[in-house]
Amino acid sequence: MRAVRGWSSRGDRENRGWLRGAPPPWWIRVLPVLLLAAVGSATLVTPHARDLGFVLGAIPPLAVLSYGPLMTGLLGLGVVAVLNVPGTQLNSPGDTDLLTIVFVATLSVFVSYVRSHRDAQLHVERTIGEAVQRAVQPPLPERVGRVGCATFYRAAQNGTLVGGDFFDVREGPYGVRAVMGDVRGHGLTAVATVVSLLGAFREAALDQPDLESVAARLDRRLTVDSADVRHAELFATALLLEFAADSAAVRVLACGHPAPVLLCEGQAREVTVPPGPPLGIGLVGVDPPKEVTVALGPADRLFLASDGVWEARDAGGAFYPLPERLGTLAGTASAELPAAVWADLAQLRYRVRDDATMMVLSPDPPDG
Repeated sequence: MRAVRGWSSRGDRENRGWLRGAPPPWWIRVLPVLLLAAVGSATLVTPHARDLGFVLGAIPPLAVLSYGPLMTGLLGLGVVAVLNVPGTQLNSPGDTDLLTIVFVATLSVFVSYVRSHRDAQLHVERTIGEAVQRAVQPPLPERVGRVGCATFYRAAQNGTLVGGDFFDVREGPYGVRAVMGDVRGHGLTAVATVVSLLGAFREAALDQPDLESVAARLDRRLTVDSADVRHAELFATALLLEFAADSAAVRVLACGHPAPVLLCEGQAREVTVPPGPPLGIGLVGVDPPKEVTVALGPADRLFLASDGVWEARDAGGAFYPLPERLGTLAGTASAELPAAVWADLAQLRYRVRDDATMMVLSPDPPDG
């Protein structure tokens, strides 16, 4: 799974990663040392730098952000040493000032100790959480049966690997079947529903003879899950595809989800699929979704995207014209196409407010 979770620049990635509990950016780590060296050197060179002495008091608290208790204590001792070196012209602080610096340095060491233990615990919890989330949505292989797969996933909630979008491709007795869907809501609150739907799809892909039956199984799963929950409003959109082993065509069924885009001979067009109701609102008494069969050429590809991509907006509120932009990117290799669309969104300044999922399916011609 080619999941691009980065930002527009390396600096943004570092800064935002720090806010989520990752190590701080390099400039924050070196700032206390640079300040200590700069103030100490400046006061040795000129007496006019004595007014910078107040900066020394900020060095121990800054060290807390990046270092453990030992390094924080050493920097605190360095501050006290600079204050007492005659050549720095700072060797005449009052007793109260010196005691204040010592107190701040000691308190910083204690805070650094507490922070180090907290960070270690957060690291363990995050490692466990990522393992669980990857078990929910494992990376897809580059090929499932005769269908090549390239995917992109970015959760709307920072610090999570799984949100409200889900996708999977499975080979079974009826060929290769794929699903892409979007659960109501996003973030960790939607993960339980994603787990239920992916489990139901993986079973139905092996057991059910057609896509209508697969959709009915997913719908029943959501209906059962929300039966005992008051005001659950649990529903999801889904797009189902089937590549039969003996056919060059693809069967497509849409349950409230945007249709796939067909890339054919350098052009892109949205596949016409009868819209069906979303999953979970109950298909009883409502016309069930109908599958359509779309003929495919030897080099045709299908591009699937979630609402986060289709509904990205620019500064004027206009939606991202996905089929039109795919036409300009049609020459991009399948493995690189999702990342190219993501880069195009950023370059054209479209804002993505929801989970963003993209998948390119490239079927080989059937045997014979």
